[in-house]
Amino acid sequence: MFALVTFIAFIAIVAVISYFKSKGDDLSTKDGYFLAGRGLPGIVIAGSLMLTNLSTEQLIGQSGQSFRSNMGPMAWESTSCIALIILAFWFLPKYLKMGITTIPEFLENRYDTATKRIVSVLFLLGYLLTYLPTVLYSGALVFNQIFNVDQIFGVTPFQGIIITATILGIVSAIYAIFGGLRAVAVSDTVNGVGLLVGGFMIPIFALNILGKNQGFIAGVRDLVSRIPAGKWSAINPANSLPPMIPWPVLFTGMLFNNLFYWCTNQSIIQRTLGAKNLKEAQKGAIWAGLLKLITPWFITVSGIIAYRMSMNPAEGFFTAEQIASLQKNGDLAYPTLVLRVLPKPLLGFFAAVLFGAILSSFDSALNSSATMYTLDIHRGLINPNASDKQLVKIGKRFGTALAVLSIMIAPLVSFAPTGLYDFLQACFGFFNMPILAIVIVGLSTKRVPASAPKAALLVHLVLYTLSKVFPLHIHYLYILAILFPIDILVMLFIGKIHPRKTAYTIPEAHAVSLTPWKYAKPAAATGIILLAAEYVLFSPLGLAR
Repeated sequence: MFALVTFIAFIAIVAVISYFKSKGDDLSTKDGYFLAGRGLPGIVIAGSLMLTNLSTEQLIGQSGQSFRSNMGPMAWESTSCIALIILAFWFLPKYLKMGITTIPEFLENRYDTATKRIVSVLFLLGYLLTYLPTVLYSGALVFNQIFNVDQIFGVTPFQGIIITATILGIVSAIYAIFGGLRAVAVSDTVNGVGLLVGGFMIPIFALNILGKNQGFIAGVRDLVSRIPAGKWSAINPANSLPPMIPWPVLFTGMLFNNLFYWCTNQSIIQRTLGAKNLKEAQKGAIWAGLLKLITPWFITVSGIIAYRMSMNPAEGFFTAEQIASLQKNGDLAYPTLVLRVLPKPLLGFFAAVLFGAILSSFDSALNSSATMYTLDIHRGLINPNASDKQLVKIGKRFGTALAVLSIMIAPLVSFAPTGLYDFLQACFGFFNMPILAIVIVGLSTKRVPASAPKAALLVHLVLYTLSKVFPLHIHYLYILAILFPIDILVMLFIGKIHPRKTAYTIPEAHAVSLTPWKYAKPAAATGIILLAAEYVLFSPLGLAR
């Protein structure tokens, strides 16, 4: 009962803070509802970027990956720092100069309306079929474990996940549909603080348990000495397969994947598009990059700790039944660890933190989906003369429908063969590289015509589908490493043989100040140095020797 009370109390605190911070916003205009009135400061952008990205699909999925492999999955977190730096220095000045609301809006301006609608549909399908259901499923997985939902209702674990996913989806959708972007961003920031505190509680308490009566330091010694050296390595052989991360993809497929996610993914960059000015947008992006260097210490490391506790049933860290379940499904590593190490009085707070992370990712994607549908599809195809009030109403209705569909699809993620996180990333591969190529070529060239992005999309879809139909037995990030240059070359080739008649120039909307942050370069350099140090630590030069 105490856990339930603390759970509700923390959620109520976040809701009250979000309400008072956003109650004066004019949500009747499209900029007010979809872009928070272009008034977000750097700290809120950083917190929202962090929480939009970080949810139970990372906590559970990446911990499950490290439990099954080694420290390699930290690449999903740490190397994001580079993409966020590139976002700050190259993409954001161009985006904010144009004053765009969505990426498809830029594509219409650069290419044509058909390109905009195709990309909008791809984003929406990606959110509907993969991202939103995965967030709900991963959240339902851990909440079903914490609160024993299946036992309360007297149903099977799978049915318990369905019930939990439904509840999570309904509550999360209410935030996104009725609060607008500022309410989402403010709640993200508050929940971000809670997630950092709650996230670090798990390895700290776990290491205290490993240290038995001798404390935290003894637990660290136990972990370092008892874990095989290979488990500490974040640098894997070039021929590694999922869930391991081959080292060459860190500079190719992983980098390209991160550039798509952090620099062109609507649910992410919508926070930066709502910035007060370029200075605050760059602060938010670079600070978020520094925060991403911290997260492996409470996500990836938790999977390693769970592995240590499952090594010998006789030690009594995990029961034989729990160990058997972990061997069947590595995605249970994180919730199993939480239930084992977290004191009961803190369980409600931690559940609330997890709920905040789920809410953040789900409602951010839902808000972005509503933005794209309303402004990029509905306004153009159905009602070009719609008022701002009508557009906001349509956005809310579409968000509601998308939430319902996502809730229905969520339980099916449990059938993913290599874990939920690999499933999510592999599905993104159907459209992420051509979208990244289309945006980069659009921002970098003047003569590539509107036919080029359509050709690149078609070529990519055919080749990536063939790689799934006829498996090449190589890591899917290698496939992306090959396809992204092909997508670029297809577009440049078409631009060479059939250039557009007039040169494209980036328009200037004068929406916000474009004065850059004067400390951007030192902050970015600090991030790169820390990233290198982190990889040295988790390599044969450090703990993996």
